[in-house]
Amino acid sequence: MRYLSFLAALSLPLAPALATEEAVPAAEPKPAALIADGMPEVPGDLAAATRPYLENRGAGFVAWHPRDRSILISTRFSNTAQIHRVATPMGARKQLTFEAEPVRGGIWAPRTADIMLVQKDIGGNEFFQIYAMKNGQLELLTDGKSRNGLNAWSKDGELIAYTSTRRNGRDTDIYVMNPRSPSTARMAAEVQGGGWFVADFSADKSWALVGKYTSVQKSDLFRLDLATGKMTPIGDHKKTVSLGGASIAPDGTIWVTSDEGNDFQRLGTMDPMTGKFTPRGPAEKWDVDSFDIAEDGSFIAYVVNEAGMSKLRLFDPASGSVRTVDALPAGIIGGLEIAPWGDIGISFTSARSAADAYSIDPRTLAVTRWTESETGGLDVSQNVEPELVKVKSFDGLEVSGFLYRPDPGKFPGKRPLIMSVHGGPEGQSRPGFQGRNNYLLNELGVALFYPNVRGSTGYGKTFVSLDNGPFKREDSVKDMGAFLDHLAKDKALDAGRFGLTGGSYGGYMCYAAAIHYSDKLRANLCVVAISNFVTFLENTQDYRRDLRRVEYGDERDPVQRKKLTEISPLTRSGEIRKPLFVVTGANDPRVPASEADQIVAAVRKNGGTAWHLVGTNEGHGFAKKENADYNFWSSLLFWKRNLLN
Repeated sequence: MRYLSFLAALSLPLAPALATEEAVPAAEPKPAALIADGMPEVPGDLAAATRPYLENRGAGFVAWHPRDRSILISTRFSNTAQIHRVATPMGARKQLTFEAEPVRGGIWAPRTADIMLVQKDIGGNEFFQIYAMKNGQLELLTDGKSRNGLNAWSKDGELIAYTSTRRNGRDTDIYVMNPRSPSTARMAAEVQGGGWFVADFSADKSWALVGKYTSVQKSDLFRLDLATGKMTPIGDHKKTVSLGGASIAPDGTIWVTSDEGNDFQRLGTMDPMTGKFTPRGPAEKWDVDSFDIAEDGSFIAYVVNEAGMSKLRLFDPASGSVRTVDALPAGIIGGLEIAPWGDIGISFTSARSAADAYSIDPRTLAVTRWTESETGGLDVSQNVEPELVKVKSFDGLEVSGFLYRPDPGKFPGKRPLIMSVHGGPEGQSRPGFQGRNNYLLNELGVALFYPNVRGSTGYGKTFVSLDNGPFKREDSVKDMGAFLDHLAKDKALDAGRFGLTGGSYGGYMCYAAAIHYSDKLRANLCVVAISNFVTFLENTQDYRRDLRRVEYGDERDPVQRKKLTEISPLTRSGEIRKPLFVVTGANDPRVPASEADQIVAAVRKNGGTAWHLVGTNEGHGFAKKENADYNFWSSLLFWKRNLLN
């Protein structure tokens, strides 16, 4: 290890001045925005040893420039992710935005490319504003206070459609604007609820295709007359159907992904009057995650999620033929967009590849790499590939997850394991790049397991519904127990040294596991986590409260409130006896910081150990590198004390 050799060299006799300059500090300085409550300082040597693993970065494909054929990417060279331009494959990354906060979603005006729009919030509060890039500066286009979502450009690049809570802080009304003249902004439709979005404009801009997301199992489409504001439902909205995406083809055909008549999302067309869904293309056995339509309508690129791995296919609507892009290795595809000239832009990542931008030639299916992100000087080809683990849960349901094992040659004998539960709960653990977590695998010999419990997406609408409401909620907790029992029998794992972590809903699962499986776990690290479903639902931001009630239950109903209280970790906090580490974003609009405060106080009152790290300039997770680094070092210290010793 090059870094260890460097540290060893510091012990050699050196000139006093050099020795002073290179000395590793006794404690790593804590970023000013972090509050470390009831937890030790981070040793300087721990921070120094991990440094190469913290210097990896990814480059996510964001958008094509419609004229000069360059791309926009999102990557980080300082403390936060910013928008960069890359003119040619493997060309220089020219930074365009220079903000203290992460900048998201840069996109040029179609055809004209005379203006670029981005979104940004403050301190992770998710009250996003829309900005135009002008002369290297961001010009505010929205009100600076409400939550705004940039949805769609008109096909000629004149108008944008966006949603905003500016009317009452709760409902996501629909607006249109010519972003070159912010005073043209007007409300196109007043709506109720927080799940509205504009999917596309008609070619003549007379109407827009509007979606309403109610839950992971139900979403509906409408035709919005942009002159009158009249909203006409498309199809029968009494049906429980999930639509994953929607777009208008050049010939006016509405293309969607839908699970109508199937357990999985399929690509197809929707009749604009009756709403009848007609599947198109091959009968995929997994979800179609995303799609985009070529500007001339000659083909549609779509991504299939096959048990967590992505497959990119090109569908010809005229002939019905399908081609698969086989030149990409096993991994995960995101950011799909077809350029006006036909090239397909994507982001791609795998266990042995940080996220980078690629393009595909639709004629030859040749893949071109546009960026090669730094990995801290480490050889990513040595990273561990995961294995798929399947188990039967308490009721016979098959659940699965991805297990990463450390090198048995380097780490012989039984190894400790950390289970990491995803959030959502409508999320999915997929085998992507592990980043800094590779330090746990490669340097500490800790196995990592990522379960997909019932309620996860990617396995069909029946599977995703199995944890809905308060009375089914703990069935997913029992799935964790089934995984722990199975992994305890693995001869390469040390069942006496298991830990568990998770964020958001996975954070709730983390608290629940600390209670239900205290005999199977040594410690728990819970991030931006729900501790009491009632107080969570009462205090989450207004615009998302009803959306969460559909998933978790309605705290206003006495019967459901009783059950929500019963299954809340705070109710049984006295049973948390193993060490607990809680991580919180003070500005979190989803899971308020009070959720962490109340369980930390309860555990300590009961005589338990609870570390608490608070990011005062963070929201639902740490987005700033200096904070994320310190959080990682603190987590390593926590695991070393409670799992490795």
